[in-house]
Amino acid sequence: MINNRKAAIIGTGFVGASTAYALSQKGLYNEIVLIDYNKEKAEGEAMDISHGIPYSSPMEIWSGDYADAKDAGIAIVTAGAAQKPGETRLDLINKNAAIMRGVIRSLVDGGFEGILLIVANPVDVLTHVALKESGFPASRVIGSGTVLDTARYKYLISERLKVDAKNVHGIIIGEHGDSEFPVWSITNIGGIPLNQFAEMRGRFDHEKCMQEIYEQVRDSAYEIIKRKGATYYGVATAVTHICDVICKDRHMMLPVSCELDGQYGLEGLALSVPAIVGREGIEVVLDYPLSEEEKKRLHASAETLKSIIDTL
Repeated sequence: MINNRKAAIIGTGFVGASTAYALSQKGLYNEIVLIDYNKEKAEGEAMDISHGIPYSSPMEIWSGDYADAKDAGIAIVTAGAAQKPGETRLDLINKNAAIMRGVIRSLVDGGFEGILLIVANPVDVLTHVALKESGFPASRVIGSGTVLDTARYKYLISERLKVDAKNVHGIIIGEHGDSEFPVWSITNIGGIPLNQFAEMRGRFDHEKCMQEIYEQVRDSAYEIIKRKGATYYGVATAVTHICDVICKDRHMMLPVSCELDGQYGLEGLALSVPAIVGREGIEVVLDYPLSEEEKKRLHASAETLKSIIDTL
């Protein structure tokens, strides 16, 4: 029987450990099992996090093996080679596709039947790999996609216009990487079109600001990696948000990486697009009314990923 209050995290590097810590503070799960080929690392992370439990939410966190994930409601896969300075997410594909296949095979062989949440990069390609390797329905294989990129987008707009980020409504779609882009046509502040609101705040340099924000979102990971070697707090927070939506069955729209089957005229790949997400995973992929320019950019992003998938 699946326990929706139990999560498994595969990979206890920076992202996996940060995710485990963030989830321990959120109180979504009463049990988290950490799995890593380096068992001592997983044990150490579990010990470290568990020592703070008296001051957070009651739960059990421990290190285990793939068989221990059998009844978990969700398996969060962060295992993979880290992105190095000057290396794109797509450069990681050959190393991480092999790692992903091994992880998914071990989970399935261990009897896991919950939701797969793929976080390792390049996340869109690896979500497709996980789907094919697992044989699961597409609704149960989700990539973290552009959830973090969308948070960066909202944050940067909120900083420019001096407004709470929760009032900023907009998304980044496409590849979680260099070909991603913002859907400017639907971006608004509390229902007011972005440019109109910007003018209310005395900002009229729309094209310049839009380009700057786009480039900052696109290049955020590179800038962080250049300064501190890796990104992990932001993605851990984004993953925790996805888990919150699933665990609480919130039926929320998220720009997650999901396998497309004709939406936007695309199929045979996973791409980050808006979808309604709940306890059973992806409920429906939303086919947004994009502008003609946005459709072209989405298809160009898809071609970038398809060319990689075709080599696997």
